[in-house]
Amino acid sequence: MNEIIYEGPFKDHIRNHVELKRAVGYKYDTDASHLKRFDRFTLEKYPDATALTKEIVLDWCSKKTYEAQANQCSRASIIRQFGKYLDSIGVKAYILPKGYYPTEDPYMPYIYTADELTRFFAETDKCRYCCECPYRHLIMPVFFRMIYMCGLRVSEARLLKVADVDLENGILTIHHSKKDNSRLVPMSVSLTERCRHYSQMVHPYSKAEEYYFPALNGKPMTIQNVYKNFRRFLWRAGISHGGRGKGPRIHDFRHTYAVHSLKKWSEQEKDLTVYLPVLKTYMGHDSFEETAYYLRLTADVFPDITLKLETRYPGMIPELEGALNETD
Repeated sequence: MNEIIYEGPFKDHIRNHVELKRAVGYKYDTDASHLKRFDRFTLEKYPDATALTKEIVLDWCSKKTYEAQANQCSRASIIRQFGKYLDSIGVKAYILPKGYYPTEDPYMPYIYTADELTRFFAETDKCRYCCECPYRHLIMPVFFRMIYMCGLRVSEARLLKVADVDLENGILTIHHSKKDNSRLVPMSVSLTERCRHYSQMVHPYSKAEEYYFPALNGKPMTIQNVYKNFRRFLWRAGISHGGRGKGPRIHDFRHTYAVHSLKKWSEQEKDLTVYLPVLKTYMGHDSFEETAYYLRLTADVFPDITLKLETRYPGMIPELEGALNETD
């Protein structure tokens, strides 16, 4: 990502704050972009500000008519963290109280059924050639299967390079994902074979640094483009969508992968205390709590194995309080 130039009254502090966040392991690209908008806002309305006052903070956090409640809460959280940073270095700052703005009900992950997955992937296979995106009909069947079968985040699949897909050993290399972590992700035999066929069609002479799922001009597919195709396949597969913020979402393929894995292991009488760390590493979770969350979700989605999970892992299953805070 290109370096952002800050120009407002807090420009030096914002830059130092972003550098500190990245130094301790956060990717912080999205938040840095939000802070750039805050930087422009203060440059226009409070160019002579020397302190982060309550007036500035509340003015910036005031809800826009077009935005969802979650967006306002996100902006408030970012500016709250910035206020805490300023306070820590001795700069006068108003720190917005945590939970100052009411949050919406947390989103509950949508777990696709086996039949829904079959119907969805069948629709991706019917994707037709489009001159505006000449590889779309080849990309979509592989792209969405890879997200589900490897439990990937959308950005992890979208930003793969040709060199990241080892077709000989069937392994993906994920670089600089959440909190700048990297990992190796083995693929199934069937997915590896799909990727080999796909690469023969799309990347017969591609360079290692080119994007594996290219859009126009060799750039990666945009999130908007991926989502537009996702909604079309969802509709054609007869899977209902609840509207904005209701799901199902693309990210729910990742949730579904985790839940289906735990269900299969539970039915096979596998020791989940051994398999959970494997799932944690495979999915690139930063903490064990993120992975253990899926024990509760699995029990709720598949009531027939609830007793088994509750009996064997009573202290490991957290209360289910909405979706994990996982972003692209």
